[in-house]
Amino acid sequence: MELKKGYKQTEVGFIPSDWLLKVLKEICWVNQGLQIAIQNRFKDPTEKSKIYITIQFLNDGKEIEYINEYSQSVCCEKKDILMTRTGNTGIVVHDVEGVFHNNFFKINFDKNQVVRDYLVYYLKDKNTQKIILNRAGISTIPDLNHNDFYSIPIPLPPTKSEQTAIANALSDADAYISSLEKLIEKKRNIKQGAMQQLLKPKKGWEIKRLGEVLKVKHGKSQKGVEEVNGQYPILGTGGQMGVTDHFLYDKPSVLIGRKGTIDKPQFMERPFWTVDTLFYTEVFIGYNVKYIYYIFNLIDWYSFNEASGVPSLNAKTIEKIEKFFPSLLEQNKIAQILSDIDNEITSLETKLTKAKQIKQGMMQELLTGKIRLV
Repeated sequence: MELKKGYKQTEVGFIPSDWLLKVLKEICWVNQGLQIAIQNRFKDPTEKSKIYITIQFLNDGKEIEYINEYSQSVCCEKKDILMTRTGNTGIVVHDVEGVFHNNFFKINFDKNQVVRDYLVYYLKDKNTQKIILNRAGISTIPDLNHNDFYSIPIPLPPTKSEQTAIANALSDADAYISSLEKLIEKKRNIKQGAMQQLLKPKKGWEIKRLGEVLKVKHGKSQKGVEEVNGQYPILGTGGQMGVTDHFLYDKPSVLIGRKGTIDKPQFMERPFWTVDTLFYTEVFIGYNVKYIYYIFNLIDWYSFNEASGVPSLNAKTIEKIEKFFPSLLEQNKIAQILSDIDNEITSLETKLTKAKQIKQGMMQELLTGKIRLV
């Protein structure tokens, strides 16, 4: 690749000539966390207790555990940076406070050389993550030791003001992404409330067994029909898993898991093939398929589970479930209202995906100086 004027070739690729390339050892030093025995963790805090920060606590939001005995070297504040060093290596954590587990490094840094948020975004960058994982190794449990961490290269803009401008631009992108995520969650809650209200039985609605309005049909193995460039989707309980030039059914249908994931209804309007772990339905004339899909979304499917191991549903059991149905005209109206909300959510999800892609591109350009914010 031709060297662009004003840039230089480095270990991390082309960067501006006035940028510095350092390794983290030149600007950072780390503290390793503390392994606390189960008997020394508590559910009820005292005045001197601190939250115990583990990977499980961050990922699962499990019940908070506290510890009472610790040294300052293993404490972190919201302004500090943590990074997982073993197992799921390279997860960057900030804006938390407590005592951190042995699986974490606390990354201290020279404030005269680097801006905190610039360092955070650099550590989160896709290319940096590849370097971190490469340093951690490919053993059964990847482990990043101190020297591995210190050897990671980092390109630095010459001024803290440029570092701050880069961090602020990426922070603005994060804020937009966060606003979309919150709006999507709000719309999903609105949809759930609307389903509860609109599908609530009213005067004149008839109670029917599902077997009176539809027939539950079994899927078939995709072996022998899967194609590389097929035109119809092959569906499983987790969604599309391939394509084919054949279809099992070519009319609108509601699908529900027969085995495994049994609580995620799917709606299909175009021809499809479904595997044998996913039921599809043949809906009778006089009933709106989308209306039935929304009914399926409110059913507690696990209450109909017929297996002690892998969750399973039985076609006859499904057909015996009783639900209320209004006239076809009212079914159509209800389905349209809920479909409009779904369309809004889909549109927002598309925007969210695009915003994340744009931010990823911004990180690549800004953190290597291909775009300067001076």
